[in-house]
Amino acid sequence: MQCFLQRTGEVLASQVELANTYVSRLKGLMFRRELAKGNALLLDPCPQIHTCFMNFAIDAVFLDKQGTVLYVKEQMKPWRWGRYVRGSRYTLELPGGVLAGRVQKGDVLVFADYFTQNPVQEKK
Repeated sequence: MQCFLQRTGEVLASQVELANTYVSRLKGLMFRRELAKGNALLLDPCPQIHTCFMNFAIDAVFLDKQGTVLYVKEQMKPWRWGRYVRGSRYTLELPGGVLAGRVQKGDVLVFADYFTQNPVQEKK
């Protein structure tokens, strides 16, 4: 699936992997050598993250059920705990430095394929 920034139509990630089971969310990006540019991991549900056992920095975007950005954390280094984001349903993890200030609180992200039957796509 792909992830777009609704405001600009820009593709933030062309290959988004879904982690929507307990085990897949628990594992997340741990022990991977890298997350290639153009790739991302979508955690569902996920109001808080950590980067323990990770080998690289990430950018993280916390979204509500409608896909509205609640909080953005750029360049989160390994072995850090993120804050708990109240109201967050999804967290999108991207390679560190990819966002470079392009995504802000209040923006809407659209995920092609996964959310076709999800409230995120129904927001007008």
